[in-house]
Amino acid sequence: MSAADRHSNTGNMDTFPMDMSDKDIFVNGFDDGDDHKKGYKLYNFRRPDKFSKDHLRGLQDIHREFSRQLALVLTAYLRMHLEVDVVSVDQLTYDEFMRSVPNPISIAIFELNPLPGQILLGISFEVLSSIVDRMLGGVGTVEIKPRELTDVEESLVKKMIERTIQTLAEAWSHIIPVESNLIGLDNNYSGIQVATPGEIVALITLEVHISGKHYGLISLCFPYPVLENILSQLTTQHIFQTKGIIATSEERQKMIEKLDTSLVDANVLFGETEISMKEFLDLKAGDVLKLDNAASEDLIVKINGERKFYARPGRIKDKICVKITDRYDYYVDALKRYF
Repeated sequence: MSAADRHSNTGNMDTFPMDMSDKDIFVNGFDDGDDHKKGYKLYNFRRPDKFSKDHLRGLQDIHREFSRQLALVLTAYLRMHLEVDVVSVDQLTYDEFMRSVPNPISIAIFELNPLPGQILLGISFEVLSSIVDRMLGGVGTVEIKPRELTDVEESLVKKMIERTIQTLAEAWSHIIPVESNLIGLDNNYSGIQVATPGEIVALITLEVHISGKHYGLISLCFPYPVLENILSQLTTQHIFQTKGIIATSEERQKMIEKLDTSLVDANVLFGETEISMKEFLDLKAGDVLKLDNAASEDLIVKINGERKFYARPGRIKDKICVKITDRYDYYVDALKRYF
């Protein structure tokens, strides 16, 4: 192949020098399998992919946790059932993101210190109008005709957004400790410039279901420079490992407070025996079944179907009860049958 032929095969990449060798030309049109065999890969010079697929999966994992927590926070705050789900995680240029945003829309500009740069949070009018209606004493009705928020409505929305970005900071705490800081609100993306038009951004889109009747979107825009220094931590493996880190005393206390209201099923196992189906069908009041557990032995307490404790039976006033004596040990329980 001549240098001229190679030049014509590069399509739009006419900035390459004519004397480049075949292995230096990384453009669409060559066989991808051959490229990997030769040790190079395709590269788009006009729109480079700065976030790998693993980075995008990591962002998806973080914001799935954020969506679950946000649904709980908003449901409690508004006393209205909301569901929040991550629908997409993409990378695109800031200019493409700006052109894809609907109008009108409310945008929050905020920071997650110590991450550099600013982040955008866009909330569609359907979501905001329902939330504002609820905060003003309504049932959460969505206005049909889109409009910009009034000053009073914007003041109410600001409180909700502060709670939202605080919840986002908590979701990011597994990756890096951050503090949210709301900078301002706007009703139009055209006046906001947190990145250059050609800068790559990560766009996380969430869908909000309001009382099962109304739907709207929330968008999070992370410019690449904001996440550049922590890309090594935005992997599924790293996120999985950090979730196993020992919690701080404050985190343990929060966990205990959330678990305090949980209901668990507790049962006491007096013993076991085996009988035939005929014997079972012939059982009647007054019959005695011989169990494998002696009357002097501890009973087993099962929590949600799992053996957890040993206990002794007793009575408090007119109620039958058990007293926990020790934690259940599978090996002790298995070996006692042989002695």
